Amino acid sequence: MFKSLADGVYGMSVTLRRPKGRTCERCGRVEQWNDQVDSWEITDDAAGSVYCIHEWDINGQFVPYDSDE
Repeated sequence: MFKSLADGVYGMSVTLRRPKGRTCERCGRVEQWNDQVDSWEITDDAAGSVYCIHEWDINGQFVPYDSDE
């Protein structure tokens, strides 16, 4: 899986970051990213509703790229 992009546009090196956790705004389900299985996992008993179409707390403030320079 891609973790970094080397020698990108204009010779800059950037690192792709992932969010570490997310919460459903509808049912309260809480998940964390597990690097070992490369997938999201439910934390504790915060499973939320089985019938929920999850609305994750993504709002545009998370910046997925960091400049290595």
